[in-house]
Amino acid sequence: METPKATVIISTYNQPEWLQKVLWGYEVQTEPNFEILIADDGSSKETKDLIDGFTANPSLNIIHVWQEDNGFQKTKILNKAIRLANAEYLIFTDGDCIPRNDFVETHLRLQQSNCVISGGYFKLPKQISKDITKKDVESQHCFDAKWLLELGLEKTFKLNKLTSFGVKSWFLNTFTPTKATFDGMNVSTWKQDVLDVNGFDERMGYGGEDREIGERLMNKGLKFIQARYSVICVHLYHERPYKNEEALNQNKAIRKQTKKTKSTVTAYGIEQQRDE
Repeated sequence: METPKATVIISTYNQPEWLQKVLWGYEVQTEPNFEILIADDGSSKETKDLIDGFTANPSLNIIHVWQEDNGFQKTKILNKAIRLANAEYLIFTDGDCIPRNDFVETHLRLQQSNCVISGGYFKLPKQISKDITKKDVESQHCFDAKWLLELGLEKTFKLNKLTSFGVKSWFLNTFTPTKATFDGMNVSTWKQDVLDVNGFDERMGYGGEDREIGERLMNKGLKFIQARYSVICVHLYHERPYKNEEALNQNKAIRKQTKKTKSTVTAYGIEQQRDE
């Protein structure tokens, strides 16, 4: 069996309706040679049944990595998925982000040694998110600014994420005031670099848990490439039930320590699992 060019790691938790739309997006990728690792932080049987339906389709290579529901442990399940990845290159995203059909191809085209590719996402309101059908994903209508505006989407500058190609995307990527970061919705880098920093810090709760690993990768010397107008997914609407001040404050304290000490490795990442 051919080694995949990339492993797409998709985090999810009890959002089968959204995950279905996301997997439709991976069925129409222009680059076919990739695997999907679904990092499932304790979803119910409904999500497993949905994934089983897709694994019956030979067009997608899916591995379902599941752990028991014990509160927000996204970093822990992501570390488990990283260890299982068969490709040398990893693309991280979420189970509520539908990839444009050139998503995998563009991440692979932009990849460089000692670099992280920081992609973009376009948030959709609740009703449009619910109304998107398989046909809309296959036709790529859900990435068409005109189509979305006709459905009532508010017109903002952010629509440029959906309408930028070639010179326009280069210009906006180059001159955007937004810094390139490790945002778990759409980011890619080499598996070895992630292993070198020992993956995600499993002490992290909801809020900035992905930024912290990015800060360690920066401390390690990796260059972050801004590609928010080139590598695109649409972000389906969802609530944030895990958001709480205690977790946010703890995360801020961990990130502050990472920056202060210029740390490149966490003691609470992938490696500790091997001693269990």
